[in-house]
Amino acid sequence: MAKKQNNRRVFRLNIMWLWSAIFALIIGFWLFGTSPEKPVRSDWATVDELVRAGDVEKIEVVNRDIAQVYLKEGVAERLREDGGEESQYARIPLQGVQMTFSIGSVDSFRSDLDEAVEASGNKVTLTYDNHREDWFDVVMQWVPWLFFIAIWIFIMRGFSRGGGAGGGNIMNVGKARAQEFDQDDPSRKITFKDVAGLEEAKVEIMEIVDFLKNAGKYRELGAKIPKGALLVGPPGTGKTLLAKAVAGEANVPFLSISGSDFVEMFVGVGASRVRDLFDQAKQKAPCIVFIDEIDAIGRARGKNAGFSGNDERENTLNQLLTEMDGFQTNAGVIVLAATNRADILDKALMRAGRFDRQIEVGLPELHERREIFDVHLRRLKLDPSLDRDFLAKQTPGFSGADIANVCNEAALIAARHNKPFVSKEDFLAAVDRIIGGLERKNKVISPAERKTIAYHEAGHATVSWILENANPLVKVTIIPRGKALGAAWYLPEERQITTREQMMDELAATLAGRVAEQMFFGHLSTGALNDLERVTKQAYAMIVYYGMGEGVGTISYYDSTGQSDMAFTKPYSERTAQQIDDEVRALIDKCYAMAEQVLAEHREGMVQLAELLLEREVVFTEDVERIFGRRKKDIEREKEQAASQSTAEQSNVTAEPTAEPTTEQPNTEAAQSGATTEVQ
Repeated sequence: MAKKQNNRRVFRLNIMWLWSAIFALIIGFWLFGTSPEKPVRSDWATVDELVRAGDVEKIEVVNRDIAQVYLKEGVAERLREDGGEESQYARIPLQGVQMTFSIGSVDSFRSDLDEAVEASGNKVTLTYDNHREDWFDVVMQWVPWLFFIAIWIFIMRGFSRGGGAGGGNIMNVGKARAQEFDQDDPSRKITFKDVAGLEEAKVEIMEIVDFLKNAGKYRELGAKIPKGALLVGPPGTGKTLLAKAVAGEANVPFLSISGSDFVEMFVGVGASRVRDLFDQAKQKAPCIVFIDEIDAIGRARGKNAGFSGNDERENTLNQLLTEMDGFQTNAGVIVLAATNRADILDKALMRAGRFDRQIEVGLPELHERREIFDVHLRRLKLDPSLDRDFLAKQTPGFSGADIANVCNEAALIAARHNKPFVSKEDFLAAVDRIIGGLERKNKVISPAERKTIAYHEAGHATVSWILENANPLVKVTIIPRGKALGAAWYLPEERQITTREQMMDELAATLAGRVAEQMFFGHLSTGALNDLERVTKQAYAMIVYYGMGEGVGTISYYDSTGQSDMAFTKPYSERTAQQIDDEVRALIDKCYAMAEQVLAEHREGMVQLAELLLEREVVFTEDVERIFGRRKKDIEREKEQAASQSTAEQSNVTAEPTAEPTTEQPNTEAAQSGATTEVQ
């Protein structure tokens, strides 16, 4: 039997524990160190009454200004009982110094005391003493100051350690915090084999790696390697992973730093860290410097918040521009950077000689998604019948990070249901979870609301199924998920351009939920908010950006440079704005009428689909196909595939040499199959 691992945590002493203990001791001493019983501060009039009553045994004058009174036995207890819990005598000590008061003059006090003693006839002992502050009192006076000084030193030492690689004093705050990639650590080494997809990006960036490995063949031809390459793409597409692969393939020093590491609250620190970074790179040349999220310091100058001309980020950017292509030479230093906001970067940073190349790292295509699934499914225990091509088809528009999240969510769902392996249903549930959110089956919905939701979603499903250019339906559900009360799931085609007819059909399918509510219930609800928002944005994009309006014409007001962020006026007149509004309204009305026509023609099928939704809550493609029949586009696609396959088979067929005649008549099909061979 294997020995059980010891999972007990090992206690480690931390400097913060020591400071916490000291602080707790000081607070505890201040709160509880002194006795709750302390001498009562009084005056001579009160003491005079006690002397005349014969309750005072001794008075001691300390340092000629404080008189300490010692009462006779039993007097303190009597004062406690007579005064009660809220009197000044409630905490008077039973022994020792019990009262104190200040005296102005020793001679005057002696005269008053003699008069009181003579009047009462009681004897009171009077003594004098001079006290010096002992070492404990002196220490306790200085402890708070020493404590705050020690805390200040501790904070400053921690700050100086975080200032840079040198650490140790505050002057190292200008040092760059770049991390050097360890080439000898096989557990952290990543190569291009570990990066699935991104084939085009890998081809471009491989030239940089090849130059670092075989610089001679480039120099012989007089070629110069690009000084910098900018990886541009949406979040989660693998830009940082691609840079790590470059570090693993190049076998040269690789310095990695984030754009936010240059930003500091001190003026001039960012520029100083840029200089230090390139100084380190020059010493290790040939070397690769990778700056992740460069938009933190590379934003176009003059667009920073505050409109400051002496902005710290602008100073950092100016220093970066100088280091990349200024008077100083950076031979052998190649700069890689990654961002998902290339449109806001400064033009000087993007010019040739600095970032010569922009490598697009886009969302993966179908075959690239399959490769990414292959990478992330290695560590999962899968159903042997799982089709990975099916998973790739179910995730259009997903990035590499999204696919990794799908695989992890599927494994979590399978484990939650105590399954022996991860199956197809788990992956579909994971996709739904990521896109729509968590199911909320316990949400309270009235029967009337539930029926409205069912007819709303059935309207979406019906119109999208009937219209030829709408996205194909996957499933419809009325189970609340996330913020949505119901949803219709589609599988959009992966296309590079979209026609006006396709957009019109999609708008009609989006409006179909609102149309169904109006048609079957005669009232409108707030459930179509998201649909109306998407329709409005898409319609304005068709008119203003894509030039699909009949009145406005073939004009586009889209600004791909991002310079319109600083514009305070619209790029068109008020008359054109009115034209745009009118055309958008007419376009939406036309799509609304298309949805009404489809639902009116297929009213019975939609009612049947809505009732099925109310019964089962989830309806899949097979159920919709059984109600409405197969889609015309699917039939045409199958005909085209059959025709192309037949043409391919005919082009690959050649006749065999004629065989010897036989007495038996062979089977026709067998003879035909044996008389054809494929051309190799």
